[in-house]
This record gives sequence, C-alpha cells and structure tokens, in this order.
Amino acid sequence: MTKRRIIIVDDHPLFRAALRQTLAGGDPSISVEEAGDLSEVSTALEADRDCDLVLLDLNMPGARGFSGLLLLRAQFPEIPVMIVSAVEDGGVIRRAFELGAAGYLHKSVGPVDIRRAIETVLSGEVYVPEGMELPSDDSQSALMQRLASLTPQQIRVLMMLSDGLMNKQIAYELSISEATVKAHVSAILQKLDVDSRTQAVIAAAKIEEGQFAELLNRQ
Repeated sequence: MTKRRIIIVDDHPLFRAALRQTLAGGDPSISVEEAGDLSEVSTALEADRDCDLVLLDLNMPGARGFSGLLLLRAQFPEIPVMIVSAVEDGGVIRRAFELGAAGYLHKSVGPVDIRRAIETVLSGEVYVPEGMELPSDDSQSALMQRLASLTPQQIRVLMMLSDGLMNKQIAYELSISEATVKAHVSAILQKLDVDSRTQAVIAAAKIEEGQFAELLNRQ
C-alpha cells in the first residue's frame, strides 16, 4: 500500500494531535507528521520532498499573515498547501486561494468534513468552503499573483522592508551582502510593478491581512 504523506503545521500541540487522530485513525494509507513552526516543516521537506499535502495554520510563529503560505509555495511549488484556520473571513479565504492555497478548512468543522476536504485535495482538486466561490480575476488578484511570484529570499527581504530595516540590517540578518540585498529589492520592485520601497511595503501589507483578521476574530 502506497502511503500518502501529510504534514500538519500548527503551533498548538493539542490541535495537531486531534487532527492527526482524525486523519490517521481511520485510514492506514495516510502517514501523518507534525511540525510546530515553519522552520520545522521546511527542514522536513528539504530532507524529503515526497509529500502529498501540507496542512498549514494561517498564523504561525515567525510568519505574518500569508507569509507562511507564500514561503512554502515558493520553496516547494509542487506540494499542495491547504490552510486550516479559525479565520472564517471571506476576504481572507479568497486571498489564500489567490496566493496558491489548494484548499481552506475551518477549524470548527467536524471529522467527517475534515476527511472529505482532505480527500478532495489529495485527489488533485481544490477544496473551497461551502458558500464560497473561487476569486475572479481583478486588480487585487493581479497583485496577489505578483506577490506569489517572489522567491523565498525575496519574500524574506520584503518582510524586513516592512519592518523598516535598512539594506545593511537586512544583509546582516540574512547573512548576505548589501549588493545582494539591493539586487533582491530591485527584483521585488520589478515583480510587484512598483517604483519605490514604500510602494512595495504597501503591497506587502496585503500579505498580513490574514493576521489582522485573526486578531479581529479574537476580540
């Protein structure tokens, strides 16, 4: 029997354990692994890229909004990523699909719906929550597509630009030269079709929409 490998990425051990039991408990063909943050799942996938699905919490330590989804899609474009989140905001869900998510699953759904959603994505289809429609092409979608075209390192540089870091500071944090940082910034401006670092930072704010919605959801 061919095992289907799924990695659950969530910083809450109890939720990971519950989801793992739901997935693996009734299906011997599924092999489930867990990761508590983005670095753990990246290490696991770099060691073995043979993975059928990553289940990713929208807001993780070390990630801001959609940056975790962007990074995984840029690093491992052949591996489908499904968002599993408490955020049920329609705008956030649409942005997730625009940035390459293969599905979006609410944490509030029951085991039967979870298994059905997972099987939908494993079969090569996209799982869309009931009542939602896939986003249509518009100016916002075009921006999301441009953001999704960034490389992993460009995404990291863009997030640091958003934090107000200068080229020298970014170079230090990423252990690269200032010349390399400048090259990344130029490439970011070109890919996002903007003229300045300030405009790039404004575009980057769209990556963090999921984080804002999560905060609102907790109030």
